[in-house]
Parts: sequence; C-alpha cells; structure tokens
Amino acid sequence: MINTISKTFIVLTSCLLLQLNSQAARLQKDSVITVPLGGNSWVSKGAQATITNDGLRRWSAGTDVISIYVRPESAGYLNIALKLQVPDGSSKIRVTIGQTTLTKTVDNHEPAVVDFGRALIKTPGYVQLKLQGLQKGGKEYAQVSDLLLSGLVASKGMAYVKNNEGSYFHWGRRGPSVHLNYSLPDEAKTTAEWFYNEVTVPVGNDVLGSYFMADGFTGGYFGMQVNSATERHVLFSIWSPFTTDDPKSIPDSLKIHLLKKGSGVHGGEFGGEGSGGQSYINYPWMAGKTYAFLIHAQADEKAKTTVFTAYFKPKDQKNWQLIASFKRPASGFYLKGLYSFLENFDPDMGNIQRKALFGNGWIADTSGKWYPLSKALFTGDATANINYRKDYGGGVQGDLFYLRNGGFFNDFAPLKTMLTRQQVVKTGPEIDFNKLP
Repeated sequence: MINTISKTFIVLTSCLLLQLNSQAARLQKDSVITVPLGGNSWVSKGAQATITNDGLRRWSAGTDVISIYVRPESAGYLNIALKLQVPDGSSKIRVTIGQTTLTKTVDNHEPAVVDFGRALIKTPGYVQLKLQGLQKGGKEYAQVSDLLLSGLVASKGMAYVKNNEGSYFHWGRRGPSVHLNYSLPDEAKTTAEWFYNEVTVPVGNDVLGSYFMADGFTGGYFGMQVNSATERHVLFSIWSPFTTDDPKSIPDSLKIHLLKKGSGVHGGEFGGEGSGGQSYINYPWMAGKTYAFLIHAQADEKAKTTVFTAYFKPKDQKNWQLIASFKRPASGFYLKGLYSFLENFDPDMGNIQRKALFGNGWIADTSGKWYPLSKALFTGDATANINYRKDYGGGVQGDLFYLRNGGFFNDFAPLKTMLTRQQVVKTGPEIDFNKLP
C-alpha cells in the first residue's frame, strides 16, 4: 500500500514538474520584449555611428560604443538577442551587460534575429547594454534595429520607449520633463501681480540641452538654458492664445506684441510647441551660482489684455536687468498656474542626469503684500506618466525644492507628490518696483 502511494506521489510530482516547466518555457517564449534602438539608445561622444528612427546606422568605428537602456522590474536571467543585418562581409560584435560579455560573429545580409546569450540581472532597475564592434569585413559592423529580450525577467515587465507613435523616439530620448506646481494662498489666487523665484544649478549639472525654467505661469515661462558648449540663454516666452505651431498663422488680433526689451536682448517669435513671442539674451550664467527671476503681470480686465514683464539678475547683485515686456491679448488676468520645470531639449543628451534647485519663491499681490511659495506638487510629462522613462525625481533639500531627470537613475520619486520646503526666509524680497527698468 505504501509503495503504491509512493509511486502515485512520484508520478503526480513528475507530471506537475513537467507542467510547470512547460508553462515556464511557454512564458519565456511568449514574453519577448522588442526594444527599438531608435528610442532607447545613444552613441558615445565623438562617435561616427548615429541613431535614427530605424535604429543604429553608420557603425564603422571600433571605438564607437552604443548604449541601450531598459529598466527590468525584477531580477533573474535575461535572454539577449539583436535584430540586425551586416551590409557586406562578416562582423564580430560584443554585447556587454554588467559583468557579462557576450560575443558573436554575424554574417547575415538580410535583417534577422541573432541570439547572443543570457545575462543575470541581479536587482530590478535600469541596466545598460553596450555594443561594440571588434572585427568587420565591410564598411559597417552592422545595422541594428532592435534589441530583443526574453525570459522570466522580461515577463515581469520593463520600462522603455515602446514605439514611435506620437514621435516618442524623439521625446523618449529627450527624457522625462518634471515640474513643480506651486500652491498659491487663497487670498492671492486672483491678484498675484509679481512672481519671484531663485534657481541654482549644482556644479556639473549644467548639461548641454538643459532648460532650467524658474518662473512659469499660465501664458508663459522664464528661465535659463544651456544651448551649446559656448552659448547660454536667459529665455522669456509668451504663448499666443491662438493654438498653432506656426506663428505666421496667428491672426493679428491674437498676436503677442513686444513692447520693450533690455539691452542685448533678442526679440522675435517661436513655433513648434505652440507659438508666440520670444526673447532671450546670451548670458554666461554659471553652475553653482544662484540667480533670481522676477515676473510682473499688469492685467487690464476691460481690454482683456495682460502685459507680462521679465527681470533677471544674479542673486548677489543689486540691479535687475530687463529681459522683455509682452502684451498678450485674450487675457486680462494676473499670474496664475505658477510652476517651475526641468527639461532636456537635446535627444542626444537624454542619457545624462541633470538637477536644479528652486527656492525662496514668493508672490506679491496687487497691494504689494508678499506670500511665500513653500508647497509644490511634483509632476511629470507624458513620457513619465506612461512609464517610457522612469528616471525622474523631485523633492526637498533643506529649504529648497529640487528637480532632476535623465541619466537612468533608479530612485525615482512618485509623481503627484505634494512637497513642502522649510520656510527659512520669513520676509519677501526687497524690491523697489519703481526703480525697475
């Protein structure tokens, strides 16, 4: 009797194990994640290779390193393959992920999926896969369109740019934009005439393509940018109430009018992300130094217009510099919807982290009374909200808010978190409004 029970138990156990193994194999087979290089990869500085919407192209230099980033939600083994073709000859290609190096010689002249092997993912979070060419028989190592990942790790989900619908290869490579949405006191929600804020970019965080936007409001924004290795802007823009990406299509009655601008300031129009009036000055602002931004709103409720004026200075200097003054039609309201943001506008720099500190923010109402901005709701853009990128952060550092993005860090902050900073400074900024330029 006992032998019969034992045999039955062994048979049932064997059947169960076979069933589980079959399910696991089927799960691994079905859970293939296709990661398009067009939205998830970058090339090393000075590389000859380029990333296009179709993937990796012009890969001809052995010194070029191509980095692909994904964020597995679990640990375990991950199977790695590439969809590629070799234009001519054969190539030897190396894939590195963590401490694992996988090498393969490929010679298929039509697109095909090539298995490279597997690697152990020790912890959930972002991983970097690096491609490098070792030998080639033709002009290019390969043209690579996709990274294919499978296995139990893949079945648990990953964060990556899924496709190019809505131009998300562009937006995904730029990385997530993050915002601080300031809470206004009830008594000043409709009468906020002045908006003062301070911004400090920590040393090493002034990354090319960054926009550190200090004073945002319904209708416009004001901040500082890194435009090139030799050029930096302080930028102030006002959106037209007419929705279009082409400024030339705006009716005259809804155009933004430049009333005045400061010395050395460029004035004009912008388009592409809405349209309106734009002004900027080339200014060599420095990381590690604090800068002050001030916006004034003059509302004419009867004429339904508002004049927005922007002023800027290093915090340690006394005199304010006028950037520009714009009249916005179809308005007639004071400052509302106040916010700050951090973004990267250069897709080739979306793999580098940047951070900014915002603090000592204040608004003054039409009677001149100052109110501190000590609370802010942390939010992200669509790239963050749909989990295409999860390297975003916002929080409180002493008496300052901070924002950071890019670089594929893992300690992201939950979106829609209400932040409260210490209110160390108890009085508003000392500004003689009558002496502003």
